[in-house]
Amino acid sequence: MSSLEELQRRVSELEQQNSELMAQLIQAQRLGGVGQLAASITHEFNNILMTVINYSKMGLRHKDAATREKAFDRILSAGQRASKITTGMLAYARPKGDRREDIDLGQVVADVLILVEKDLQMHRIRLQADVLANPVCTVNVSQLQQVLMNLIVNARQAMENGGALTIGVRLSEDSTMGEISIRDTGVGIPAETLRKIFEPFFTTKKTDANGQGGNGLGLSFCRDVIESHKGRLRVESTVGQGTTFTLKLPLAAAATGRKSA
Repeated sequence: MSSLEELQRRVSELEQQNSELMAQLIQAQRLGGVGQLAASITHEFNNILMTVINYSKMGLRHKDAATREKAFDRILSAGQRASKITTGMLAYARPKGDRREDIDLGQVVADVLILVEKDLQMHRIRLQADVLANPVCTVNVSQLQQVLMNLIVNARQAMENGGALTIGVRLSEDSTMGEISIRDTGVGIPAETLRKIFEPFFTTKKTDANGQGGNGLGLSFCRDVIESHKGRLRVESTVGQGTTFTLKLPLAAAATGRKSA
C-alpha cells in the first residue's frame, strides 16, 4: 500500500471516529449545551482533516527537505489539536455515574474550553481565562463539566452581537473553597427575572422556528449539582452590562490537610 493510500485510509478512519464521537456526545449530554456546539466542533474537526490531507500531499509531492519538514510540522500540529478535541469530547461524554475524584478545577475548565473556544470565536466573543490558583476539589467531573458548559452556552447566547467572556479560577478569600466565575458582557438579567432563574421550568428563552428553546431546567440542574457537592452557586447581573455566575466548591480533604473520617 502506498503512503497516499495509507493516508486516505487513516483519514477515512478519523472521519468515522468523528461521526461516532459526535453521536455519543450528543446522546450523553443532558443539558443541550454540547448539542448546540456540535456543528462548530464538527466543522473544526473537518478543517483539521483538510489540513492533514493537504499538507500530506505537499510532503509526498515535494522532495525538498525544508518543504517536507514544514508540511510534517503542520500535520503534527493538526494531529495534536485533533487529539485534544477528541480527548475533551470523550471526557465529557463518557458516563462516570456518581463517582467523585480529587481534581484541579483549572484542568476541568481547560478541558471544557477546548470544546467551546471555536464556537465562541464564530460568535465574535473574546475568551479570557484567568487561572489565579489551582484549587483541588472532590467532584463528579462529568457533572461539573455539564454545569460549566451550560453556563458558558447561556453566556454566549446573552451576547448576540459579540462580546467578552472571562472565566476565572481562584481560591476563596478564606482559602477554604475553590471558585470558578463566568462573566459575560451580555444584555444582563432584570432583577425580577434574576429572582426566578434557578426555579425549575422557568425560562426566558423563546422557541425558535425550528422548535428549539429553553426547557427551564438548565440553571436548576446547575444549582442542584453544585449544592450536592456542598457548594454554592451565585449570580450577579446588571442590565446592559452583563452577568457573572460564581460557583464555589469545598477544597478536597487532601488539599486542606484534613483527615478523612
